[in-house]
Amino acid sequence: MNYKGYEAIVEFDDDAEIFHGEVINLRDVITFQGNTVAELKQAFHDSVDVYLDFCSLRGEEPEKPFSGKFVVRINPSLHKQIAIKAKKEGQSLNSWIEKRLSESKN
Repeated sequence: MNYKGYEAIVEFDDDAEIFHGEVINLRDVITFQGNTVAELKQAFHDSVDVYLDFCSLRGEEPEKPFSGKFVVRINPSLHKQIAIKAKKEGQSLNSWIEKRLSESKN
């Protein structure tokens, strides 16, 4: 499920006979639940909106889902090899890696 850029996963609790979900692309915790798909969707939207309102009330920026930055630790020799390859191809290391990651998602 997706709402305002926030992604959620949903599970069904067979014992409680209820759907429950959690936003997965944040460090902050946003959860929701519902008895029907319609209730679940509404609860998801309401929970995200409450989170955004809460951040606003506190004068804080809400955590953004995925900033586009992440740290990867690799072997120094591999780092050197791909940095040289990127340079030879006239690209920054970031651009070269982004291109390779985009190719691999297919």
